This record gives sequence, C-alpha cells and structure tokens, in this order.
Amino acid sequence: MNKKQKKMARRIGIGGVLFVLGLLTRGLTIGIGEVLMTAAWLAAGHEVLRDAFEKIKAKKPFDEDFLMTVASTCAIFLGEFVEAAAVMLFFQVGELFESIAVERSRKSVAALMDLRPDVAYILVDGEWEESDPEDVRVGDLIRVNPGERIPVDGVITEGAASVDTSKITGESVPADVAAGDRVLSGCINLSGVLTIRAESEFASSTVARILDLMDSASEGRSNTESLITRFAQVYTPAVVYAALALAFVPPLFTGFDFGTWIHRALNFLVVSCPCALVISVPLAFFGGMGAVSRAGMIAKGGIALENLAKVDTVVFDKTGTLTTGDFRVVKVESDREDLLKLVAGAESASHHPIAKAIVRASGVEADASEVREIPGQGIRAMVRGHEVHAGNLRMVQALGLTAPEISGATMVYAVVDGVFAGAIVLEDTVKAGAKDALLKLRSLGVQRTCMLTGDREAAAKNAAKALGLTEYRAGLLPQDKLTEVQSMLDEGRRVAFVGDGVNDAPVLSIAQVGVAMGGVGSDAAVEASDLVLLKDDLAGLPKAVKIARRTIAIAKQNIAFALIIKFGVMLLSIPGIANMWMAVFADVGVAMLCILNSFRALKSDV
Repeated sequence: MNKKQKKMARRIGIGGVLFVLGLLTRGLTIGIGEVLMTAAWLAAGHEVLRDAFEKIKAKKPFDEDFLMTVASTCAIFLGEFVEAAAVMLFFQVGELFESIAVERSRKSVAALMDLRPDVAYILVDGEWEESDPEDVRVGDLIRVNPGERIPVDGVITEGAASVDTSKITGESVPADVAAGDRVLSGCINLSGVLTIRAESEFASSTVARILDLMDSASEGRSNTESLITRFAQVYTPAVVYAALALAFVPPLFTGFDFGTWIHRALNFLVVSCPCALVISVPLAFFGGMGAVSRAGMIAKGGIALENLAKVDTVVFDKTGTLTTGDFRVVKVESDREDLLKLVAGAESASHHPIAKAIVRASGVEADASEVREIPGQGIRAMVRGHEVHAGNLRMVQALGLTAPEISGATMVYAVVDGVFAGAIVLEDTVKAGAKDALLKLRSLGVQRTCMLTGDREAAAKNAAKALGLTEYRAGLLPQDKLTEVQSMLDEGRRVAFVGDGVNDAPVLSIAQVGVAMGGVGSDAAVEASDLVLLKDDLAGLPKAVKIARRTIAIAKQNIAFALIIKFGVMLLSIPGIANMWMAVFADVGVAMLCILNSFRALKSDV
C-alpha cells in the first residue's frame, strides 16, 4: 500500500476499534457508547468531513463526500450514533478498496513505463564512457552488459546473447541474438556482452515511442466513461434535492412527523452515492488497457477499446502486414536451363526485393557489365557474353516482341540476345500466423476481411486465396485506399484498418480503429493509429478484440448492477422499508462488487 492508503487503513483501524467498543458499551447510562460511536465516526471520517467542507466553500459540493457528510451528520443529530459511525466506517473501507483497485490496475499499465534505460555506454576515443541514453547519436557504438536495458534501437556488431523482449513485444520466450541482428531499445540483455551500432537516437527509438504512447493513452476516454461522468454531474445534485424534498414535503401531509421522513431521506442519500459507477466503469476500461499491454499491444485509451469491440469489418494493407515483403522464386518458365543465372547476373546490382530474391535463388556472384536501368520497364546488362533484358511486360513489348501467356502473381520477363527467353515467377511470402489470425477474427463475428494493395491483380488474388480473405482490391494508390475505406464507413460498417507504412497513415486515421504494426511500423502509422501491435504479428489482433469485448461487457454489467440495486433500495427508502444497513450495502457493498468485477478486465488470457 502507498502512504495515502496506509493513512486510510490507520483511520479505519482506529475507527473500527472505537466502533466495537461503542457496541460493547451501548447499554451504559452515562452514554459512553454514544461518545465512542461519535469518536469512531470522527476517527474514520474526519478527512471526508474536511473535504466536503472544502468543496462547499469552493461552491462545488455535490459529490460522494458531501452525501456521506450530510447523511452521517444528520444521523448523529437524530441520535442514530451506530448508523452514523457504520456509514462512515464502511464508506472508508470502500474508498480504501477502491484506491487499491485503481493502483493495481494502473500498475498493470505502468509496468510498460518501466522501460526507460538508465545508462548507455558509448565508445569514445577507444574508451567506454557512461552517458545518458539521450546522448547517443546514430552510428555510435554502445556496449550493453548482462542485466542492462538496450538504450536505443540498433544492430549488433559484436557478441551474442539472449534478450528479454517481453515488455516490448509481449513474447515471453527470450530471443537469441548475434552479430547482424537488429535489437530494440527497452529490451533486457540476459547474457553476454553486446556491442551495438545505434540506428536511432533515444527520442525516436522504440522505447521512447512506447512511453509517449502510454502517456497519451489515458486521454482517450470512451463514450461510456464520458457518459458516466456527465451522468454523475447531473445525478448527484438531483438526488440531494430529491432527499430534501423527501425529508420536508411528506411531513406536511402526514402529521408533521419530520423525524421519520428525515431518517428515510438519510437512507436515500447514502444509497444514492454514485461511486460504484464513477469508479468501476473507468476501472474496467483501465483494466482492459492493462490486459492489452501485457499481450504486447497498446490501446490508446478507452475509446479505442470501445470501438474495437464493435468492429465488423477489418481491412488490411498487404505488404508488411499480411505478407513479409520477402519474395521467393517459385517457377522458371523457359527452355533455357541457364535463364535464372543470366537474369540473376543482370539483377545482381539492384537492391529491389524482387531482384534480391532472384539472386538469392540462383546463388550467382555479381558478374554483369554495361548495366543500364530502363525506367518503368526493367534492366539491361551484358552477362557472360549475352545481352540480357529483365523486366515487365512493357519491356518485352518495347523490344517489339510478344510474350506468351504465363500464369503467376509476380513475374520478371527475360529477353536474351533479342529473343524472348521466358519468365521467372515469384510470390510474396505470407506472414506466419496471418491466416490463423484471420480465421479467429471470422470466428469472433467479423463479417468482412478485405485486403487493399497497390500490387497487381494476380499477386493480390493469390494472397487473398492463400489467406482466406472475403475480398480484395488490387492496383490501388494511397488515395484509392482512402476512398475504399470511406465507402465502407458510408455503408455503416464499423471498420478497423491494419497497416504499417507511411502511406497508410491517412487510412489509419479515418477508420474507426486504426491498427499499426508497431514492430516495423513507421512513426506516422503509429501516431495515426488507435491500437499498436508492438510485435510484428497479427495474432494480437483477435486477442485485442476479445479483450475489448470483455471490457465493454464488464462495464455494462457494472452499470446495470449498480443502477438496479441503487434505484431499488432508493425506492424502498421512501416508504421506510430500507434501513441504514441496506443503504450501506447499496452504496459500499455495490461499489466493492463492481470493483471486484472490474478486476476481471485485467486478465490478458482470453
């Protein structure tokens, strides 16, 4: 418990002892029991009384402290010492329970905040100097010892180790890394000394982006949370005026029995405290955010969870989201056995992913000369004494040749010594787990799964078929993606868009839920999104939908339970059926039960 909670617990302890002593001495004629009960009331509730009077002076009296103060003070004057002490004591127990619940929920989210590295060791003039992580510059060599956090994103130049990435990606199994591997800031080096070349400064590193996201996440209040806040602002003064009317209007028509009706009005006031609603609903959303964070994602506030729970259409970018962007050669359509090696020779100087895939498949060394790129068509080079053209269909047509029809998603056509020689068929690699994630989304009732891509029709069709998507659109420009998503929104669809690139940022921002692939996502995509998948894996998306739906269900359960019980006991208070003990249960008891229910939202295993 923190310092404030310990003080509250001490007040409750002292008040509880005095309350028990007061019960034991109630029968004494000298009124010792009443004195002890009054002392218990003051010991347990003096801070509540002080806060209520401070708010009255500030002309903002209407909250639970005011309701408890009025109800218990009037009970003292009516001689209901036991009820007055009990109301204040149990109210304080509820407040302590609430405070502990909020802190526990906050810690589940704040665990991600414990990411910031304390120190960076930078190589300066051959010596390792201890520096602040913010002093690291791109290109600096840094050393990370076992047990230390990696200060900035970078590539390992020397050493090997196991790295704990759980706070970044949600992956519980440590990753083995070695020279040439990229590592992210915020991860913990578990073994071995690593030398890392910095690829970013701290301000733009993965850990800094996560910390910024966590700072802003609490600002996105859900519609339900905002509704409850507005409801409490109207509800509290309304019940105060209703209690005053209950205390003083009926006696005018029932023989001026003010004592009975004031007592009923006090019960009414105690029941009416909105704390069960005001705390349990935001607590449910905060718990949901904590569950999402432990699963390796960040939800930007309750509004993101609320919208995610209602999604019925999920739209995906293709490359980097559903596919890896790493091409592989699947077939060579040619009568020439050496075609792959010839084309690979021509492509060996290119850094394009397709060129790299062809070179990788052939295993040849760079042996081209007179290399010339032909814009919009392909490349021309001399390879082993042969003139080789490699490119698209436009290149073949520009050479005055005709290519036979060849089926394939992505193709590189080849012309050797002025003769059409065949084509190399490639395909993008579908991400591991993407199909399973899509199946889980369908099982959750997501009716439409659509892929939007700038890739050609054949490539899009093959990927959509392999993944089991319900629909796809090919050959799109970034503005076309925006138009497609907007048309779905205009149809009344609740759309989530999943992307990772800079050109996805506009679409991410207009979708009801923008989901950024944070593992490889650009700053623009992460900034425009509502949910960030820190691990470059779609498996987290259906899990996030489940967590969001459970969170909304818990919030609705709390609202329904609190309102039904409260209004029921408030109605029973009017004819005097409900006593003060029932009122205490309807306030503190209901709040505790709602808070306990909200704890379920903290679980990330769904």
